[in-house]
Amino acid sequence: MITASVVDGTLSCLRDVRPPVTIHPPCIWGDKLSTFSMDDQVQNKYAEGIEALKDEARSKLMGATSTKLMILVDSLERLGLAYHFETQIEEKLQEMYKEDDGGDHDLLATSLRFRLLRQHRYHVSCSVFDKFKDSDDKFKEALISDVEGLLSLYEAAYVQISGEGILQEALEFTTHHLTRVAPQLECPLKDKVNRALEHPLHRDVPIFHALIFIPIYATDESRDELLQRLATLNFNFLQNLYKKELCELSRWWNKFDLKSKLPYIRDSLVGSYLWAAAFHFEPQYSGVRMAVTKCLQIAVVMDDTYDNYATLGEAQLFTETLERWSMDEIDGLPDYMKTVYHFIMSTYEDYERDTTKEQMFAIPYFKEAVKQLGRAYNQELKWVMERQMPSFEEYVKNSEITSCVYVLFTALFPFLKSATKETIDWLLSEPQLAISTAMIGRFCDDLGSHERESKGGEMLTVLDCYMKQHGVSKQETVSKFAEIIEDAWKDLNAAWATTTSSPKEMVEQFLNYARMAGATYKNNGDAYTNPKYVFGPYIDALFVNPLVI
Repeated sequence: MITASVVDGTLSCLRDVRPPVTIHPPCIWGDKLSTFSMDDQVQNKYAEGIEALKDEARSKLMGATSTKLMILVDSLERLGLAYHFETQIEEKLQEMYKEDDGGDHDLLATSLRFRLLRQHRYHVSCSVFDKFKDSDDKFKEALISDVEGLLSLYEAAYVQISGEGILQEALEFTTHHLTRVAPQLECPLKDKVNRALEHPLHRDVPIFHALIFIPIYATDESRDELLQRLATLNFNFLQNLYKKELCELSRWWNKFDLKSKLPYIRDSLVGSYLWAAAFHFEPQYSGVRMAVTKCLQIAVVMDDTYDNYATLGEAQLFTETLERWSMDEIDGLPDYMKTVYHFIMSTYEDYERDTTKEQMFAIPYFKEAVKQLGRAYNQELKWVMERQMPSFEEYVKNSEITSCVYVLFTALFPFLKSATKETIDWLLSEPQLAISTAMIGRFCDDLGSHERESKGGEMLTVLDCYMKQHGVSKQETVSKFAEIIEDAWKDLNAAWATTTSSPKEMVEQFLNYARMAGATYKNNGDAYTNPKYVFGPYIDALFVNPLVI
């Protein structure tokens, strides 16, 4: 259809050609999550239990030293408890960094110390691993029998930056031997190894890791019973908050009735909220989660409108109307686009109303980010429909916008207490942290959504763009994209450690965005569009089924 128009030299005809439309199934969790009623008595019981245990846990933390300290900090972070002890953890790690170079530590402790300090933005040289190599400059064969040490080294290797060859060697060495030995291990070590091989800790979504690790920890003979009980109470407390927020968001979403009015869009509210919980799972970030969810719903409705339904002419008209940002402009749009435009404007009004007087400086930035996203989606549609793909470099620049990093982060600024106008200006200066994160998100998305967006081969995608420009096969392109993602992770790790001009809670979101992108598009799938099998277990565990105390 599209090809014939181009061959006939009648590109103008494409203005009225609609792309092949995909109809997505409704959300299977909608009814479960829209009727929750908080039991304040139960929630207060959880809160009281948490408070009763925190003092004792804090005393243990402050009294711990050396390897016991490292294991305790690691456990607190894996169990989703670290935010209760953030000040104490930073204090203890600073002491560790100043006083102990890890020279006498075994493989497990050396690797754990290295990873913890790197993840907390301390500079630690990878030369600490030189002592584990033999005279042939290879990792010693004796290490193979130390599975706990191998696992610790494996996790440490994922915080590498460019040029750290010994960590890349460590990753290959540990991956090989852990994969080989995993089937013969006993639980819980077997569960730990399998989770790490599938989702390395540094790249795992923190709240996902916590819900998987809590039951694993419960079966570990070396567990701390206090931490186990605290983690269970804390998780159930968080889950009730999530249920309450999701219920409120479901009512907000349902009032627009977009799924019946716009049958081509994805019914993705729960997936959007899952992304929001990945950004900041802690209770004090409720406003962030609400803002991210609503912003993602704007993005997905816009994306599906441009990508899955609009003609070139309609898309251009919508983009121009969006630039003027006024409900007075709505009459010139097709009926379905009036619905889209009204949804964007209404959600923006929510955003404006919920923003405090002190944070009103963020409003114009969010508005501009939505307009910018519309321009980027429109450009992408032109390339695809006209079958005139740009250079790969030009596509990558546009995809930095369609990754949604900028629109998402400007949307949540009013709900970060530490955010200032300078923070937004820093973000919009396109720092390396933002670029690397956007690249991870975009290329993970491109690999995972290729089959959906190609519409059975009828539509061009970025994979086609790269294949044509470089004269390579699809498999070679997939491998190249995976390599780009790995390089971007190294750049992200470096930028994370050196970015001190922006608040930690802001900078941390870049890591969590990249982590969530990896989880969403794992194994070149698209769990956001088809959530049942990949996201389903997380959604049930996080938002439906409490842990047994």
